[in-house]
Amino acid sequence: MIDNNLIYAVVALICSVLLAFSLTPAVRVLAFKIGAIDVPKDNRRMHKKPIPRMGGLAIYLSFCITCLLFCNVSKELLVMLSGGLLIATLGILDDVFRLSAWLKFFVQIAIAVGTYFGGIRIDRLSFGGRYFSLGFFAIPITVLWIVGLSNAFNFVDGLDGLSCGLSTISSISILCVVLLQGDTSYALVALILIGACCGFLPFNRHPARIFMGDTGALFLGYTLAVISVQGTFKMHTALSILVPLFIFAVPLADTVFAVIRRLLSGKSPFAADRGHFHHRLVDMGFTQRESVKILYSICGMFGLVAVFMCDKIFPRYRLVKTISIVVIALIIFIVILAIMKNPMTRLHSGLFEEEEIHIPELENKKEDNDNDGQSKDADEGKNE
Repeated sequence: MIDNNLIYAVVALICSVLLAFSLTPAVRVLAFKIGAIDVPKDNRRMHKKPIPRMGGLAIYLSFCITCLLFCNVSKELLVMLSGGLLIATLGILDDVFRLSAWLKFFVQIAIAVGTYFGGIRIDRLSFGGRYFSLGFFAIPITVLWIVGLSNAFNFVDGLDGLSCGLSTISSISILCVVLLQGDTSYALVALILIGACCGFLPFNRHPARIFMGDTGALFLGYTLAVISVQGTFKMHTALSILVPLFIFAVPLADTVFAVIRRLLSGKSPFAADRGHFHHRLVDMGFTQRESVKILYSICGMFGLVAVFMCDKIFPRYRLVKTISIVVIALIIFIVILAIMKNPMTRLHSGLFEEEEIHIPELENKKEDNDNDGQSKDADEGKNE
């Protein structure tokens, strides 16, 4: 017999997906009406024509409505939804009026401080089976985590479907971790967030019809930060401090490298450039879809490692087995990356469709065959 809780969770997931999918066209129309349009003005942007942004509003609305319908309305949930509303509003204003980066930064700090005093905080860390109280440092660490992750998902929002897809994969990893810990409340919240992202993704994947903009990127980063504070930092496991770091390894690493790179160059940490992971992959010759798939796979691999760190997966020899899995995954990834670097072997691998890959040799050969066919037809016409 199917568990009623499972049916309840599936219905919540379907509701979240359908709401996001149904709301996105209306949000797209609204974006055109109020001028929330992303016009490509520099070489950082990968699109060639104006695309409406602010699609994250559909994600927020579907997530908020579904949570209020299906989740137990606790103080922490209301704090998360209120903070999400504030940061989504900040994103909407930026998508329309292009606010100063420093203004957004200080507003994010204020929202993070409010979230801390609302009861969502990192007040202790677990490592090696021991808990360490943070005391006064709980405030800056909580604020740093929330603001950092919010900006991290904003920084990686540079290719169609990238930030939304990474958010989905990270949410799935969190879902698995909190389920293993028996925390069904935040498992449901993570599941609803997965549904909201999946409902929006068909409109955001390449070629994108709408961007989620700062509205979506900041909201997803904030919400994932809050869920991880409540669901992963408080785990009863020897390696709990590493679990969220592995889950969000891709956006966090990209952000850390971007900030260091800009500071060493004497620029503002918020100065836009073309040095992000996704830009480098495109510059190496990969298409947008290929670059997104590569980053998806890396994020999924790190998420799997985070799940393996839970006590319930490997009660014995957990560290050895987790390291073994990481090594195996890295070897497989390096082999696949080597295959993908060559357009011909990329086509032979079957990982991509032929129309996604531009191979000069094949294109020249096709042109020669077409020319030969035209010459042959012409000769036959003369003979007749």
